[in-house]
Amino acid sequence: MLKEMNDFLVFENISKQFGSNKVVNQVSFSISKGEVFSLIGPSGCGKTTLLRICAGLEEPDTGRLILNGVDITALPPNQRKVNTVFQNYALFPHMTVIENIAFGPKIAKWDKKKIVSEVDFFLDLIQLQEHKNKYPSQLSGGQRQRVAIARALINRPLILLLDEPLAALDLKLRQRMLVELDNIHDKIGTTFLFVTHDQGEAMSISDKIAVMNKGNIEQIGTPIEIYEAPKTSFVAAFIGDTNFFEGTVCELINNEISRIHLDGFPEITVYNDKSLRSGTKVYLSVRPEKINITRAYPAQDKPLTNILKGKVEDVIYLGSQTKFWIRVADYRLAINKQHTSFLLDEQPIKWQDDVWISWNPEHGYLLDTYAETDENLLTLPSE
Repeated sequence: MLKEMNDFLVFENISKQFGSNKVVNQVSFSISKGEVFSLIGPSGCGKTTLLRICAGLEEPDTGRLILNGVDITALPPNQRKVNTVFQNYALFPHMTVIENIAFGPKIAKWDKKKIVSEVDFFLDLIQLQEHKNKYPSQLSGGQRQRVAIARALINRPLILLLDEPLAALDLKLRQRMLVELDNIHDKIGTTFLFVTHDQGEAMSISDKIAVMNKGNIEQIGTPIEIYEAPKTSFVAAFIGDTNFFEGTVCELINNEISRIHLDGFPEITVYNDKSLRSGTKVYLSVRPEKINITRAYPAQDKPLTNILKGKVEDVIYLGSQTKFWIRVADYRLAINKQHTSFLLDEQPIKWQDDVWISWNPEHGYLLDTYAETDENLLTLPSE
């Protein structure tokens, strides 16, 4: 059934199989007009297949695709008001910047004055007026990507599809391009469907994120919802780093806080937003930056704070923060300490130091499910 009209782009029960491999499995979600919506997940999860289905480059085995109230499932690519920006730019090497941007309007037989006006507008938008007569080979990677974006947007598509558009750029250029891409979106207002495996890209630019795993959507939400309130272990592990605990509710301390019994680890307290009863098996995620680390026994700023003694097993200094791995009983926990003061005035915590770690009960989050997850994504107790 077609959803509310504010759902501008609707994927309805979409499935796609290649041979015996079902890459998309009955996926349904919707995107609002003007939104930046990101599909994120590991390689082979189905995100690029969904983008290609939206572009008309693949046909779904089942389901429908609704754009602005119109079923476009069977429409060929050239009849959809959808344009794509690819990872490799796909610019015409024998055309200048102006000629690349103007290509679509010329094919569509726009009025010459309109073409000149629109090309000029987009050259200003992507800040390449002074490079307008250069060929792609004379531009940097970031400049070529901006030309590709302008060429895709000049036809005013209803949806702009971005397929790993920044993957070929180095880290600093990717970060700069994300700011520029966000600025372009704010000025144009076109709906963006952004496909990436990079969690940082998705978190920084998206209004909504769909996390995919093995052809299914595990969770859809705002970047804050996805990070702070992951529904599954896969989402918690894929978006950022986390520490996982598996245990059993052993005591309901009050209406909000429960005590959790863990094998090979001291009992801990957690905010029980799911009102789970005693005896219930639970999976808990605690982000590394939520855990404090100190040499001295910490001041207890809230009742029922988790305070545990451990030993430093690894330390990595990263400039703005230090990453610690702390042994507590049978568990090896990851902790991130942000540097907010001048470190040369402090005695740093070192390898093999005895330390105290602490976190408040509400800084742990109970997961709905514990999915089968690549062990490389997880912070797990050692064998």
